[in-house]
Amino acid sequence: MECYRKLLLALSFGVFATIQLVQAQPAQQGFISLDCGLPPGESPYTDPVTGLTFSSDADFIESGKRGEAGDDVTYTYRQYKDLRYFPDGIRNCYNLIVNKGINYLIRAGFSYGNYDGLNVYPKFDLHVGPNMWIAVDLDDENDREIIYMTKSNVLQICLVKTGVTIPMISTLELRPSKNDSYMTQFGPLNLIHRRAYTSDSRGYIRYPNDVFDRKWDRYSWFETDVNTTLNVASSNPFLVPNVVSRSGISPKNTSKPMFFYTSLEDDNDKVIVYFHFAEIQDLKGNDTREFDIELDEKSIHKAYSPKVLLSETIYNTSPQKCRFGACAIYLVRTQRSTLPPLINAMEAFNVLEFLYVETNPNDVTALKNIQTTYGLNIISWQGDPCLPEQLKWKGVEDLSANQLSGSIASSFQNLTELQKLDLSSNSLSGGLPEFLANMKSLLTINLSWNNLKGTIPQALRDREKNGLKLVMQGNPKLCQTDECKNSNTRFLVPVAASIASFTVIVVVLVLIFFAKKKTKLKGTLRISYNTIYSILKSHGSVILTKKKRFTYSEVEAMTNNFERVLGEGGFGVVYHGSLNDSEHVAVKLLAQSSTQGYKQFKAEVELLLRVHHTNLVNLVGYCIEEDQLALVYEFASNGDLKQHLLGESQGVALNWASRLRIAMETAQGLEYLHIGCEPPMIHRDVKTTNILLDENYQAKLADFGLSRSFPIGVERHMSTNVAGTPGYLDPEYFQTNWLTEKSDVYSFGIVLLEMITSQPVIQQSRKKPHIAEWVGLMLKRGDIENIMDPNLHGDYDSSSVWKALELAISCVNPSSLRRPSMTQVVSELKECLVYEDSKKGRKSDMDSNISLELSTSFTVVMTPEAR
Repeated sequence: MECYRKLLLALSFGVFATIQLVQAQPAQQGFISLDCGLPPGESPYTDPVTGLTFSSDADFIESGKRGEAGDDVTYTYRQYKDLRYFPDGIRNCYNLIVNKGINYLIRAGFSYGNYDGLNVYPKFDLHVGPNMWIAVDLDDENDREIIYMTKSNVLQICLVKTGVTIPMISTLELRPSKNDSYMTQFGPLNLIHRRAYTSDSRGYIRYPNDVFDRKWDRYSWFETDVNTTLNVASSNPFLVPNVVSRSGISPKNTSKPMFFYTSLEDDNDKVIVYFHFAEIQDLKGNDTREFDIELDEKSIHKAYSPKVLLSETIYNTSPQKCRFGACAIYLVRTQRSTLPPLINAMEAFNVLEFLYVETNPNDVTALKNIQTTYGLNIISWQGDPCLPEQLKWKGVEDLSANQLSGSIASSFQNLTELQKLDLSSNSLSGGLPEFLANMKSLLTINLSWNNLKGTIPQALRDREKNGLKLVMQGNPKLCQTDECKNSNTRFLVPVAASIASFTVIVVVLVLIFFAKKKTKLKGTLRISYNTIYSILKSHGSVILTKKKRFTYSEVEAMTNNFERVLGEGGFGVVYHGSLNDSEHVAVKLLAQSSTQGYKQFKAEVELLLRVHHTNLVNLVGYCIEEDQLALVYEFASNGDLKQHLLGESQGVALNWASRLRIAMETAQGLEYLHIGCEPPMIHRDVKTTNILLDENYQAKLADFGLSRSFPIGVERHMSTNVAGTPGYLDPEYFQTNWLTEKSDVYSFGIVLLEMITSQPVIQQSRKKPHIAEWVGLMLKRGDIENIMDPNLHGDYDSSSVWKALELAISCVNPSSLRRPSMTQVVSELKECLVYEDSKKGRKSDMDSNISLELSTSFTVVMTPEAR
């Protein structure tokens, strides 16, 4: 038998020597090692611990800012000192060149180190291409690791903002591995843990000991340590490092099974566990080691015996679900075995389901070429252009007012599925390319207000006859008729043809005259005025008869040369004005430096010209003269609601009945926008500063610059760029870009919480910074007194307070489907007023049953910041 063991050892050494030759590949071949935030001037460098070469990430990402973790933190590896953080945009992506069809170990490392001085651990998501990889909470700063088979030669790793904290990353590492080792055919493998069982706790085992640079956590399991100084070979593609295989553990109680467990994030997770074994003890003559391997009471392997000084890997060949949120793992000694089980190392992964297939590379190339051609710097144009839906590139269909110049790029023709192309309000020149007619999916082409010239190709005219909508006005050098006339006639004909009222024709001609005369009115500014002119024209005599038009000199006079500032509006400064001694007004003057302001001016004009409600601020008139734009509103003498809640007004604090009435009136204004308008409107910026109070403290909802309407005949939702105010912004809208009336409901719920508590919407010094989370925490603690505004001095009916609290909580539900409609909100608030009005000096205790119900059912997510 002794001779037999020596023969086995000799054979083992021979196998080991052979495998070492297999491992002797070029050092770090195919490795990508990025030190995120490393200044390019310090790149590359060799890490003194691992010998790995790290480079700056500057050439692999187009966004983000560099930072450094705090000096009071010690790091084993240099690359965890630098970091890159992403305060702008929702999705920021690294673009990496890889080999298609290869299993890559992808590792993202994080070390927050309080680099920003906020001492708040960031939370965000990591994506691989268009698919969600993992939610990251840096309260746990461990690396995140996945084994993923690449689908193309370009790999994108994206950090996605999901709340108010800012995503950051310290290091990004890619390591190619053997395709015949880890099983990725069921889906990418997200690492749960990788453990080398040893009593030696001196850091990780990784490169150069592991040719794949896997990080093995030295892990003690309170069992009997087993070690050898002999080399251990590897007989499979896993190539477990020799230093890992030379250590292991065996149970202290040799008669009982060896037990492990693996915790799961989700009960529905499916796992694959890789067990690495090697016999490293010197077996005696009749010694036998044999055991069964069980994963959550399912047999993985029966009567297994480790090979002498030869590493072998056993795993479940199909993903397996475990019960109770954890996998129980047993190594059970068989009856014929004389020795207990032994294990050297274990790796556990949960199998991810990546639903999205990456966008066609031809489409991606086309969009990148368009981006390069026009020098577009759109931060949201990162990652997969089309997936997932809530993160797809906004503006691909609508590139209006983006200061595009030059000819229409030929790359557009490669976007074969595009249905709408809006290149209006730019400075595009040259002729109309015929390839536009070949884009069979296109239903609308808007090229208005550019510098195009020549004639419209016959192929496009033929498509127009067959239903293509072609919008071309505002191109004076473009011949749009069969018989081309001089440019002045061509410019005036479409204008004159579209106007029914002679008076309006005169107005438009005067506006055009001033627009041409004013030399500083250029580019986007001129385009924006032309757009606004068209809005005023479309309303014809309505605006001329119902809304007064003021000259700029009249605006100066009514504001006493802009003497008294009331505040900042959506697109400019708001001034106090007076039409006469009895009629006061608020004048919102567009800031000439505000590009976004023209869009908001347009939105307010469109909405206020066609709506009227006692709880919406009323438009008195307007001024549009040369480069001056202004809106004149009725004046709200008691300021905005926020001033009263903060105690900044000169009057007494609003009592509870007044707050309920103001809330109900605001809700009525929103209800009118949602169901009283045709098409319905969504305000998108409901907040206490946009709720004005007139001399009778009647609520007036104001500032409609971000409002959006739904086209008639479509579902009551739409995909749009996220806009709003931090804290008030609907988290579901933020994450999906799907805008519905329920987004206003969420914002109103935040307003209602402010009215109940008089607390700031976001206050970092609180344990729960966001007001919805803070109220939820207080309710769970049963701490009702600290929820209510102390300025109310307990003067309220408890039933109305609880009903208002319940209503506010339902409004801020993370799921829009579970929020009430504004009609339901109005009804509930009216009931609150009935309770309050019926109070005749009586006091009643808070209902503990309601408290319990609220505290156990309240769930809320942190609301995100606006883009």
